[in-house]
Amino acid sequence: MTLQTSNEEPIYYRDASALAALIRTKEISPVEVMKAHLNRMEEVNPAINAIVTINNSALAAAKEAEHAVMRGDTLGVLHGVPFTVKDSIDTAHVLTQRGSPIFKGRIPDHDATGVARMKAAGGILLAKTNLPEFSYWIESDNLLTGKTSNPWDVTRTSGGSSGGESAAIAAGMSPIGLGTDLAISVRGPAAQTGIVSLKATHGRIPMTGIWPRAPRRFWHIGPMARSIRDLALAFSQLAGLDGFDSFSTSAAARQNSIGALPERSLRIGWMTGPGFGPVAGEVVATVKAAADALKGIGLLVEQVSIPALERDFALDVFNRLHVMEMKPAFRAATEGRSVDEMYTMAKTMLSLPDTSVKDYIEAEQAAERIRDGYAAYFEKYDALITHVLPVPAQKHGVEEFVINGQKVDATYLQGATVPLNVTGLPGISMRFGTSREGLPINVQIVGNWFAESTILHIATLLESVSTVSGLHPAL
Repeated sequence: MTLQTSNEEPIYYRDASALAALIRTKEISPVEVMKAHLNRMEEVNPAINAIVTINNSALAAAKEAEHAVMRGDTLGVLHGVPFTVKDSIDTAHVLTQRGSPIFKGRIPDHDATGVARMKAAGGILLAKTNLPEFSYWIESDNLLTGKTSNPWDVTRTSGGSSGGESAAIAAGMSPIGLGTDLAISVRGPAAQTGIVSLKATHGRIPMTGIWPRAPRRFWHIGPMARSIRDLALAFSQLAGLDGFDSFSTSAAARQNSIGALPERSLRIGWMTGPGFGPVAGEVVATVKAAADALKGIGLLVEQVSIPALERDFALDVFNRLHVMEMKPAFRAATEGRSVDEMYTMAKTMLSLPDTSVKDYIEAEQAAERIRDGYAAYFEKYDALITHVLPVPAQKHGVEEFVINGQKVDATYLQGATVPLNVTGLPGISMRFGTSREGLPINVQIVGNWFAESTILHIATLLESVSTVSGLHPAL
């Protein structure tokens, strides 16, 4: 596909912050914004299949938002701005089907905490987006709502499990939205479509209203958008205790944007391994380019390693822990249902052998060693720059890759992302390069626990010096 390079952005490619500002100053109406995105959906969604349910009340809500502007009401920071939500996240009176025929027609009575907070900020729920069955795979495909394609190349995936959300935002059908992340699922899809996303410290944003209720120790909900300032704005509204999710935390929870930073120069390490699995050369080059860009503006940057990741492969640790923990949730969800209603991952999960008690305990100890390894790293450094994915967006259905001569299965796409789920550390996915085939390549900015302000600041710096052109796919 060719790239759109027009200097004048259409409404559907303005970021949420810009739209909110234009609405507040009456330069554009919420109705005009809503119609622009609905029209964009009609134009491009048939080819991508990112949107699976449109909120029938969205246009009426936009009209009420317009009346509020004209009345001079106090407006929220996202007043009149449309947002989309992954279809595993509960939305009151709007279908939430979790990508499975087992939940076909399911309509929750209440919003998930994240959705309620976006609405409280003035956002208007526009639509629900596609996902793999139960949010469980690296490609968004299921028996109920089908397969989502990448707007950069429809023969390729937009990732999983928040692949519908990433594709919708990249294609201009939504300015901002919510996804979930168990091992890769907001950061990987963002990388495959060239948008930005934030997986905050575990517990910063409550998981209330998202399947599964338990276990939740590796699960996250996070904002996805097209600008770092939108991630910061959304995070400021989403974070904080909700009284239902016992993992949720309140420490500095509702600070906006960049926050307080050390007076000294930031110290940043970069690495693409060892400890993550094989990585394609053009991805390594992109990570190094991001590190060099930060060094070029005066930050202290050097190549590093984290020995704990070399001793214990985080993906293996995660698998040994999580399979044992998740199987009861899968059994409960599928009890009494036909296997014909289940897609690949539900059947796979139910067929996997239980982790032995010995292996489970050893994996728990390995997870602690990995956390300790990062803790030691952050004694010296303020952030870490890595790749998000070892390769750019793959073709649909690819299950094996040969990377630098090494054959690996598709789960290895999670090699650099899953350590942050095992440890609970925050990370941002943002574009900083382009592959030989014209596909986005993102980097991951990792911070210490509760240091979202630091990585948002670094991401803003990278965004300001990026030379990537053609930020939108031409559809």
